[in-house]
Amino acid sequence: MKINHSYMSINGWGGYPKILSKIYYPKNIDEIKEYIQKKNIIARGNGRSYGDSAINEENTIDMRKFNKIISFNKDSGQLVLESGVILSEVIENYLPEGWFPFVTPGSKFVTIGGMIAADVHGKNHHINGSFKNYVDWIEIIDANGEIKICSRDQNQEIFEWSFGTMGLTGIIIKACIKLRPIETAWIKQKTLLAKNIDQAIKIFEETLDSTYSVAWIDCLGDANEIGRSIIYIGEHAKISDLNKEKRHKPLKITKKKKINLKFYFPNWFLSNFFIKLFNKFYFNYMKVNLGQKLVYWDDFFYPLDNILEWNKIYGKRGFIQFQCVLPLEKSKEGILEILGEISKSKISPFLSVLKRFGDQNSKFSFPLKGYTIALDFPKNDKTLELLNRLDEITLRHNGRFYLAKDSRIKKEIFKKSDSRLNNFIDLRTKVGSNKVFRSSQSNRLEI
Repeated sequence: MKINHSYMSINGWGGYPKILSKIYYPKNIDEIKEYIQKKNIIARGNGRSYGDSAINEENTIDMRKFNKIISFNKDSGQLVLESGVILSEVIENYLPEGWFPFVTPGSKFVTIGGMIAADVHGKNHHINGSFKNYVDWIEIIDANGEIKICSRDQNQEIFEWSFGTMGLTGIIIKACIKLRPIETAWIKQKTLLAKNIDQAIKIFEETLDSTYSVAWIDCLGDANEIGRSIIYIGEHAKISDLNKEKRHKPLKITKKKKINLKFYFPNWFLSNFFIKLFNKFYFNYMKVNLGQKLVYWDDFFYPLDNILEWNKIYGKRGFIQFQCVLPLEKSKEGILEILGEISKSKISPFLSVLKRFGDQNSKFSFPLKGYTIALDFPKNDKTLELLNRLDEITLRHNGRFYLAKDSRIKKEIFKKSDSRLNNFIDLRTKVGSNKVFRSSQSNRLEI
């Protein structure tokens, strides 16, 4: 059987690293089964993981042709679909009917298979947990080329280990997920200001009953303002919250014109001076826009998606995101040390986000109860040196790292950060997935 393929250099959303790979575009399950026999492969969705978790140096399987929505139960909110369906298609199809994802990452241009592989979290983890909580079953092709339905009752071990392990248990073909009922396409957003990290954490802890919460952090504040933040609290608006005009079509999807970046920005654009200037402008602008207002769903959940290919802002060298989570009792101390190290280095992240996680019961997912901080840095040698120091700080505070964002962590650091790793390696050996499903990331980290 001849399978359509191309040979090219590919990368994750961060643009680093760039890896030469043979890419296959299977159209049906028989083609995937045929190719599994060659071994040394990894599945890839829409390329929105930041690093090398969805790239194999030899063979990468592009799953975007598995893009059919199969069925929807309007009573239960259960949606059956193929793994290559993009989240934006789910929203466009079902938001007008009064349904929305229970859990969504910061971009809607991700595949359902990718959401499962990363076990994505959102601004509501402290309330709803990760995506795994809203997946009833998955259909997976294992290392032997067998199709298995995996759920909490059937093939439970594979089901549990498939969330957060970046495609290393097999190739996800289909899934049954749950959507949440909503009344409108709007979010009641409340914007709050925190003068430093102490105030930011205090606000998070006082608003734990809010469905959504997230903070933008200024990493360049003065000593007494370190961690000053703009915090956004959100709830799905009810029809009674809308004005007369909006009530007429409360679930209407409005098509907005996107900004399309057609070129890479020069490397000097994101200089320390520019970022400091931007942070000061943004913080002062938001200071006069505090309070509550209605925000359209797309602007609340996916502000960066309004700029197509926004990763080009970082230039051709790309960018690296550092994302860790710290246990609740260590969070403030660890975040202060991370922000202090950044301030001392004079290297500024362009985007800095803080979220509160709740309890997480899963085999290998990223979240744990505490705070997660995500920082985007332009890729260069000085940044890599800084991130090595941030890794060490994370370890000292018993934190862990997000595989969906990783592109450069050293294997020694990763192994120290997650005591669950040996159990996953044992599972991979037991089911034989270690002989078939491998990525550049799994090779680098020896998973």
